[in-house]
Amino acid sequence: MKKYGIFIAFVFLCNIIWAQTLKGSKVPPTDVKTLNGSIVNTAKFSNNGKPIIIDFWATWCKPCVAELDAINDEYADWQKETGVKVIAISVDDQRTSTKVSSFIKEKGWTYESYLDPNQDFQRNMQVINVPCTFIIDGNGQIAWVHNSYLEGDESKLYDALKKIAAKK
Repeated sequence: MKKYGIFIAFVFLCNIIWAQTLKGSKVPPTDVKTLNGSIVNTAKFSNNGKPIIIDFWATWCKPCVAELDAINDEYADWQKETGVKVIAISVDDQRTSTKVSSFIKEKGWTYESYLDPNQDFQRNMQVINVPCTFIIDGNGQIAWVHNSYLEGDESKLYDALKKIAAKK
């Protein structure tokens, strides 16, 4: 049992280090689907020079849902202060992706939302586990990465967001 815990910690640490290597690079162009099934390339993600939060999540992931709920509680204020746009990328597979649209409506989230049912974008962003949150700066570069979610992590996200928005 102890070996299993060490292995989990090692995988988690490797994931953090691996995701951090993306800092300073552009979002990899990858096709994702809108909730109505249209294809959009991630190279088209933009926010008029203002930051974007990209959050990888799944309907079955309780920490993912808690994080997006916490962000939703603050989203209007964050938008006023920084102009941020949140893009939620569901990594639900073909079996569960049909539930995503109704799940989002039920939650009342107003985020731009996409499906990544084959996890192509997830792989291209080097996301091993969800939730995984990125802040993209006004120049389209990955400026901040955070993996997992604990209550209060939205404050870290907001602090990073303010610093990145101020650099413009």
